[in-house]
Amino acid sequence: MKQFKIGDEIILDIIDINSEGQGVGKYEGFTLFINGGTLGDKVRVKIIDLKKSFGIANTIELLEKSPYRVEPKCKYFHSCDGCQLQNLNYQKQLELKQDMVKNNIKKIGNITNVPVKKIIGMNNPYRYRNKGEFKVGKDCNIGYFKKGTHEIYPIDKCIIQNEAVNEIVELVREHMKKYKLEGYDTKTKEGIIRNIIVRITKDNKVMVIIVTKEEKLPYKEKLIDILINKDRSNNYEIKSIYQNINKKDTSVVLGSKNIKLYGEDRIVDCIGEYKFFISPKSFFQVNPIQTEILYNKVLEYANLKGDEIVFDIYCGIGTISLFLAKKAKEVYGVEIVKSAIEDAKLNAKINNINNAKFYTGKGEDVVPRLYKEGLYADIVVVDPPRKGCEESVLETMVNMAPEKIIYVSCNPAILARDLAYLVEGGYKVVEVQPVDMFPQTTHVEVVTLLIRNEVSK
Repeated sequence: MKQFKIGDEIILDIIDINSEGQGVGKYEGFTLFINGGTLGDKVRVKIIDLKKSFGIANTIELLEKSPYRVEPKCKYFHSCDGCQLQNLNYQKQLELKQDMVKNNIKKIGNITNVPVKKIIGMNNPYRYRNKGEFKVGKDCNIGYFKKGTHEIYPIDKCIIQNEAVNEIVELVREHMKKYKLEGYDTKTKEGIIRNIIVRITKDNKVMVIIVTKEEKLPYKEKLIDILINKDRSNNYEIKSIYQNINKKDTSVVLGSKNIKLYGEDRIVDCIGEYKFFISPKSFFQVNPIQTEILYNKVLEYANLKGDEIVFDIYCGIGTISLFLAKKAKEVYGVEIVKSAIEDAKLNAKINNINNAKFYTGKGEDVVPRLYKEGLYADIVVVDPPRKGCEESVLETMVNMAPEKIIYVSCNPAILARDLAYLVEGGYKVVEVQPVDMFPQTTHVEVVTLLIRNEVSK
């Protein structure tokens, strides 16, 4: 094998895209992750970093364009890290994500002969997000990270966001410039505003959250006035404005304290026939069209008859719980975020659901406790964060031995890891359904149905 060194230039074909959006190429068996190309390109690259088993390279010349390459609709695509796949046609994006799911299950989970259903895509893979989360830096720079860095790359419009979200962010930017309010500098630890978060419902009701380093927010009355009284080109209504205080120098966006500056405590959005209260820290899926498809798939896999006990672990504000409750005997939701559980209880009430109970705490603490108290589940649904399920949660599920486990995941690699544990514990993976919840990015949502081996015989 050739011995490479930093600065070497080589020509290769990009044969894949990794989860970070980098092209993947091989030269004499050595893997290179490539910045600046897409699937199917032939490129000349320069190596900028070398590890034991792979290298990183920058594209310096595009020699042959991929047949799948398209012109990005966003002018910031080549520098902004918000999207990774805009230069790849949408059909190929879907194929890429489906292959990613298959490969992870096979290579990481060591699970074969599993039907991975055709990924469910979108008719319009733009303007789909109901939540914008923007970073704020010095000189009023507002945007996302620059590709491959933790530097803020300023943008004025994002084409996967609702246009109203872009307009609101621009209003905040103008306000900051007018009153000389500094964004937060992660190096000097100085500045006031760290993040801007905008949530928008299906009927264009908006919650704005300004994340600050300290409790003091100068000219906040002026900001409120600008946001609620500005003549708008988009038909939306500001229903709620919050200030969130985050004093910690970590990558976590929201701090523990919220101060309501204006309007209602919560906004209300819908998924299918169900209404949901949403608080500043609530987890709510960002793509309303695909979320309804996703949850209906969970309901289909559950195939409830009316006498089942269901556990919904990592339940958030009770979205999946309520979809299941109308057809189950009892649903028990578990979530670590206290405000989310408060919302879940309200959501059950406004939807006239009386057979859903919610518990605050870590899944790895609450679920084993409920099991020890004699509470068993016929079906368990898990929708964990990107890091996946804690092993104690997986262990309790295996010990509880529900007939079905339905695993919702936004991280196919970690899903595959957890599926391997459940298969070892006596479960069979029946079917995997990818859903393109995040078009133009490398992310994909997956619903997996598992049944206990005894049931499958």
